[in-house]
Amino acid sequence: MAMIPTIFGNNRRSSVFDPFSLDLWDPFKEFDFPTVTSFPSLSRENSAFVNTRVDWKETPEAHVFKADLPGMKKEEVKVEIEDDRVLQISGERHVEKEDRNDTWHRVERSSGRFSRRFRLPENVRMGDVKASMENGVLTITVPKVEMKKSEIKSVEIS
Repeated sequence: MAMIPTIFGNNRRSSVFDPFSLDLWDPFKEFDFPTVTSFPSLSRENSAFVNTRVDWKETPEAHVFKADLPGMKKEEVKVEIEDDRVLQISGERHVEKEDRNDTWHRVERSSGRFSRRFRLPENVRMGDVKASMENGVLTITVPKVEMKKSEIKSVEIS
């Protein structure tokens, strides 16, 4: 057991068996894989796409989608239906204008285009889709088709 820390790094809390170890062995460390940081233009544009969170719940009456779009206006968001089965939410979050006199210490809010697509089941009424936006939350309601309950009719045996 005493040899494990010397094989896998320095003696500073290094142990394969210690879940709080500071030095973890990475088998892929030596390979040069491209990362998101290797392509700055992709990371900036995709950050808004990745951070767009959407909840989808099904109630007895409808499918309800809620998307977190903080700081966005309804004019900056598009809700589209493709081929009567695919719901698409898209838009673009713009970068805040920089003033030459400003000193930025941190930029964490994402900007760029985002798009999320959802394939809907067959039991929806696409013509009655409604969308609303309040306090940065987009709510889309897709009503379901009322399923006719099957009628059971008894047949008399002669």
